[in-house]
Amino acid sequence: MRLGILCLLLLVLCSLLPALDFGLVLDQNANYGDLGNDTNFTYEGILLPRLSGLLGDNGGFYVSAGLSYESGPWAFVPELLRTDMYWYFGAMEITMGRMFYSDPLGFIAAGLFDGGHFSYIGPAGTFSAGAWYTGLLNKKRAVIEMTPNELAHNNTNIDYNDFVNTYFAPRRVLAALDWEHQGFMRYSLLKLSLLGQFDLSGENLNSQYLAGKILIPAGRVIFDLGGCVELLQNTGDFDTGFAADLGVAWQSSAQRLALLGRYSSASFLPINTIPQGHIMEYKLSGISFISLDYTAKLHRTFSLGLSSFYFMNSPTVGNLEQAGRFLGAEFYGALYWSPFSDLSLTVGGGAFLPSLGNMTPDAKNLWRVDMNIVFSLY
Repeated sequence: MRLGILCLLLLVLCSLLPALDFGLVLDQNANYGDLGNDTNFTYEGILLPRLSGLLGDNGGFYVSAGLSYESGPWAFVPELLRTDMYWYFGAMEITMGRMFYSDPLGFIAAGLFDGGHFSYIGPAGTFSAGAWYTGLLNKKRAVIEMTPNELAHNNTNIDYNDFVNTYFAPRRVLAALDWEHQGFMRYSLLKLSLLGQFDLSGENLNSQYLAGKILIPAGRVIFDLGGCVELLQNTGDFDTGFAADLGVAWQSSAQRLALLGRYSSASFLPINTIPQGHIMEYKLSGISFISLDYTAKLHRTFSLGLSSFYFMNSPTVGNLEQAGRFLGAEFYGALYWSPFSDLSLTVGGGAFLPSLGNMTPDAKNLWRVDMNIVFSLY
């Protein structure tokens, strides 16, 4: 009788608790290659626990953290990842905490930010506004390198004896107004954003961006066109920058082929450094490229990815006629194997060939091979 009553009480108590979802992800990366400083091997990984649940009838929360570890030298770095609370009120949504945000183009500001976000879905599209702070993020994940001092700060190791000055990202405030219309001109998807970045670190570097992107489907072909105009203020001086991309992609149920051209002026300065390419990982500032990507699903568990980039200095980058503007070509391929939903293995490799350009045609080729294993416990 007592055992039965105890079991009944436990069932009642469990029914009163909110629904919780727990998960654990182990992500491992190993790289070997020559990127200009002789051949070397690097290893890094991250352990990612997460917890999510409901907040009443119209809200929820998501908490995730990470413990990163890497070689050269060995170091362990804890961090708080996406951790937010959100509420729905009919067509409105409010999110607060550490959340992911990306501009329409995906290369101005993209990643985790601390702050709040509001969105409203109406007949004329989705309107949203947000404001965030960057100074509490892990500098390695935020990758904010708008000034030489910030670049040097990011390239130094984290020192636990001087944790505050070596761990956190530069202190900046980001604000954004966004509009998205999924039925623009009946079939197209249109995204527009007005972003502002304000420096709190004392270097007096502020910037504003007007960005837009449109996607036009035509059967199995999708055309996309995007552009951004930037106004930059640096200690009282004003400058303007421009970036744009144009792409076309064909896709079927098992294959996808995409051609993309991207341009950035010498004065264009993104908030986050989003790497362009797999080997060189250029910053999109004064760089242009043409890329061709192909992906194919070879089997239920196997997929293949091939990509190529041809990098150039943009025409607005100084007088480089004598030295040459063409940097070279990059080729990369990867094989993806996912036998189960909670296990995936990626093996890839590629090379950058400066001999296919005229900037430094006699420089040695750079290459790298990668392996990534992701194991998930839900």
